Amino acid sequence: MCHMNHTTFAKFILLGFPNFQVYNPLLFVIFLFIYILTLAGNLLIIILVCKSQSLRTPMYFFLTQLSMSDILITTNISPNMLRLVLNGGGIMHVSVCITQFYVYGSSATVACLFLTVMSYDRYLAICKPLHYSSIMDTRLRYNLVFWSWALAFMVTFFIVLLICNLKFCGSRVIDHYFCDLTPLLELSCSDHSIVEIVDFILAIPFTLFPFVFIIYTYVCIFLTILGITSTIGRQKAFSTCSSHLIVVSMYYGTLIIVYMIPSKGYTFNLNKIISLLYTMGTPFFNPIIYSLRNKDIKMALMKCTSWCKRL
Repeated sequence: MCHMNHTTFAKFILLGFPNFQVYNPLLFVIFLFIYILTLAGNLLIIILVCKSQSLRTPMYFFLTQLSMSDILITTNISPNMLRLVLNGGGIMHVSVCITQFYVYGSSATVACLFLTVMSYDRYLAICKPLHYSSIMDTRLRYNLVFWSWALAFMVTFFIVLLICNLKFCGSRVIDHYFCDLTPLLELSCSDHSIVEIVDFILAIPFTLFPFVFIIYTYVCIFLTILGITSTIGRQKAFSTCSSHLIVVSMYYGTLIIVYMIPSKGYTFNLNKIISLLYTMGTPFFNPIIYSLRNKDIKMALMKCTSWCKRL
């Protein structure tokens, strides 16, 4: 990612889960099982949307992008975490560590943006159904996807450039299972306040504003649903956005706990457990929530299963 001119050592030591080494074989099996199911579930969503005509709508198109970001974030972290669990810790080159943070930060940011795009799509579909097709056309759809990916990687790259100018010396031990921003900054012996300030400023338009926008869209959606006189119509309207609302609550709930609530007094173990919720938990549960609570996906899965049986 970058050339570290001011680094006095070339490698970091990641401890993983040192207080749970007795359970490392069990943790390895559990994490590997979750990782495989996460890949399978999200790939299944992508394949179903690509193959099924009934799922070729903007909502499911954006869902495939969310699945891709889930695959990216879990593949960026899980394989190395499995190595750390299996070996009771491990060594990672500084440049590899910063690259891992870059991919993690970009995929986490793009997930926030896609959750926002999906809420906007539901807002248009429920609150402005007559104008939905004209507004959410193919051009807007692809522009939203392109700029979400592009902005996420560009913004995180700016933070990475600032990290590359830091001097790392003294302790090189990271008491975590992946290279997050806070553990990295704690190893820096130069002033890293500018990095924290820039990270905070960039979090406002790329994390806080999307969250506020999502809340606004769902207030509008709920008010519109309450105005529907038909009970069946009300249930149908709510069912189209309930899965997305659950995923948003899970994702932003864990982010708020980890990054917005002061962590002083928290143990590293508690921080790691909470971090597992959004690095492994959310990507794992997303396809389950969407498949179990979505009739269209369940129908497409049944058709795909019956087609495979005929082969």
